[in-house]
Amino acid sequence: MNTELAHQLAASHEENYAWALGCCGRDAREAEDVLQAVYLKVLEGRARFDGRSSLKTWVFAVIRRTAAQHRRLRVFARLRTQGLAEVPEPPAPTDLEEALELRQRREQLWRALERLSRRQREVLLLVFYHEHTIEEAAAVMGIGVGSARTHYECGKTRVRELLKEAP
Repeated sequence: MNTELAHQLAASHEENYAWALGCCGRDAREAEDVLQAVYLKVLEGRARFDGRSSLKTWVFAVIRRTAAQHRRLRVFARLRTQGLAEVPEPPAPTDLEEALELRQRREQLWRALERLSRRQREVLLLVFYHEHTIEEAAAVMGIGVGSARTHYECGKTRVRELLKEAP
């Protein structure tokens, strides 16, 4: 096991978790499972960093691919157990008006992001939230830079429109 790599993963855990959360539709349990699978892949050598990009970009790409694998497995599991309903967790109560307002704005933004195509949403999250360049976002997503730029511009335009429409 590469201890330096393990330390780097530990140092970037919070940001890795935030990206996993985005890749998992904000499902905290799924994001935790995905991140655990990613760390195991990396530490066991099943996913290897070759230095063609930054470590952060590479880890985000591994998270994205692992989340996609988990999504496919979840769909197959759901098909096998049709009829079982998922019960959403109730939102945490808050007493502070400012905190409620902030939460409402975040929810409004997230609803707008959810209405984007998957690629538009991913490139915007990578660039704005995770501070990647468009080139790095393209590498994480496994698409060309031109395509990433297009998704970025179209996504920004669409989010602006959706936020103007929101009540």
